[in-house]
Amino acid sequence: MPTFASFFKYRPQYMENKIKISVLMAVYNTDFVLVKRAIDSVLNQDFQNFELLVIDDGSNNDPRNQLLCYVKKHEHKITYLRHQNCGQSESINRGILNSKGEHITILDADDEYEPNHLRLCLREMKYNDLIASTTRTIVDNEEDYYVPDKYDPSQMIHVDECILFATLFGKKEVFTNLKFKDAYAADSHFYEAATQRYIVKKVNLRTYKYYRNVPNSICAKMKREYLTTSI
Repeated sequence: MPTFASFFKYRPQYMENKIKISVLMAVYNTDFVLVKRAIDSVLNQDFQNFELLVIDDGSNNDPRNQLLCYVKKHEHKITYLRHQNCGQSESINRGILNSKGEHITILDADDEYEPNHLRLCLREMKYNDLIASTTRTIVDNEEDYYVPDKYDPSQMIHVDECILFATLFGKKEVFTNLKFKDAYAADSHFYEAATQRYIVKKVNLRTYKYYRNVPNSICAKMKREYLTTSI
């Protein structure tokens, strides 16, 4: 088993065909069962010209290296990157630098794609440079459909009104010319910056399964942290 340095890269063998889509997934201490579900949802897409970059943001909850072992089973499709913990936004920014696809999209490690997600998103690129989409949101309580408004944290807005990080899909040029900020609503800030330079659109696909019923999900943690710091 390899020794991890400050930045460890495990890349699959060269792919002869030009890669159409790079899927970026940052992982930090997410339960392997959930990460595997997310990975499998990419591998099972009905559009197969993609690469998946798994960016391990310094996780310390996987002593048996289950994630790396699973990646090695699918090394023809998956690249594994690891670095010291620096947060989701910076992890995705680093993933962009290592991507080879003509288009880039994101997947949270505790969510998953419907089998037609990549194909339907790519179809939108005929008319747009960047899209964000609505989600198939999984909740236990009605309140989980709502998150703090970035402009007024005392107000809650429905997730359908938000720009969600992992539903972004666009041409690589957009992602290389713009960077994600390390802040709440980094996804929305990125989308707003893109509107100044590119053709962008919010689309109603609902092919991204967004799990809001996971207590330690990325969004749940961000929501708790933001509400705490805003009091």
